[in-house]
Amino acid sequence: MREYVRVFRYPGAPSMILASFPARLAYGMIGLGLYFKTYHTVHSIAFAGFVAGLNGISGSITTSLRSKLLDKFGMRTPLRFFVPAYASSILVLNFVHSRGLLVLAALLLGMAAPPINLSIRPLWRNIVPQEDMRRALAIDTSVMTTATILGPVLVTYLSLSKHPASALITCSVLIFVGGISLSMLAITKQWKPEVKSGTEVGIFRVPGIRLLMIEGIIIGLGAGMFQIAVPAFTSIRHVEHLTGTIFAVSSVCSIIGALLAGLIGKRLTPLKAFVRNYYLWALVGLPLCFTTPGWSLMLIGGLVGLTVGSQQVFYLEVIEAVRPKGTAASALGWMWTVEGSAASVGAWVGGSLSQAFSPQFCFALTSASVVIGVVIVHKGQALLKAADTFGGRTD
Repeated sequence: MREYVRVFRYPGAPSMILASFPARLAYGMIGLGLYFKTYHTVHSIAFAGFVAGLNGISGSITTSLRSKLLDKFGMRTPLRFFVPAYASSILVLNFVHSRGLLVLAALLLGMAAPPINLSIRPLWRNIVPQEDMRRALAIDTSVMTTATILGPVLVTYLSLSKHPASALITCSVLIFVGGISLSMLAITKQWKPEVKSGTEVGIFRVPGIRLLMIEGIIIGLGAGMFQIAVPAFTSIRHVEHLTGTIFAVSSVCSIIGALLAGLIGKRLTPLKAFVRNYYLWALVGLPLCFTTPGWSLMLIGGLVGLTVGSQQVFYLEVIEAVRPKGTAASALGWMWTVEGSAASVGAWVGGSLSQAFSPQFCFALTSASVVIGVVIVHKGQALLKAADTFGGRTD
């Protein structure tokens, strides 16, 4: 615990976490909020999954573009442009009631998504020394996951209340307050993009990055199916009120997993931790397709969340180790573009498969994606050897 207290004592750490939290909470709300908005408007699980997936893929595809803006212009200007645009788009979406306009609004909303998390991750390198980076990433992952706990619970409550429009209105206010607050911090103003050296190769020429992109596509597809299969399952079984609780249980366990990962000593390198935890993740996820929306899904979902929370910390370390210099934001941005786009396709397909077959079929595909991911990473470990030293990058 003392190690985590030390991280909070570094100047800039508490203010960055507190300022950005409302925006992260809004990110935890928007996906499920869009699903409920569409489902209650057109009463179709498949179409609700399509709209949520379209919004996600629109945001994911443009993530790399926003990350390039951060690496080129810094953080303040992109944040101050995208935050108001996104908050306004959410308000507009709230008053849309036709299928065509829902599709268009969801598409534009994704394009306007502000680079909140893309801004925060590079800032940690300016706040904490290298020896505390794993703990800083664990704290950051835990804070982000906390938002995913409160977000779905809050948006489910508001969407199913007497005033369902309040869900997206609340989301809009939170993204504006959090995004503008982050842009006003001194640490945000002081952050400067890394200077690229003349000999540095491009992102796509790094074999380790290409490997992680292939792995990200597979995992993204499975994750997208899971995210849409849960609300589809609860809707089919007429227990919609359990949706937020199921996601919350998984997210709480994810926080615990991230914090445990931060306590792992430097003798276990990012690569070794990443690979070993991957095996555990695949193992605990195998029974997922046998669950029902109740205690069994909460139990297995919690175990999966525990391993995913740890995996996120090690994954960030691995990316930081293998990426080229000058890509502090864009390397992660491209990863999120690839994985997020795949997740959006997974959500789209998952909605159709849940309605045509069963949400449990989607759960089986989710488990299969993790197993395939294990095989890819195991076979390609040599391409990630730069992450076989504690702390990742040294430049």
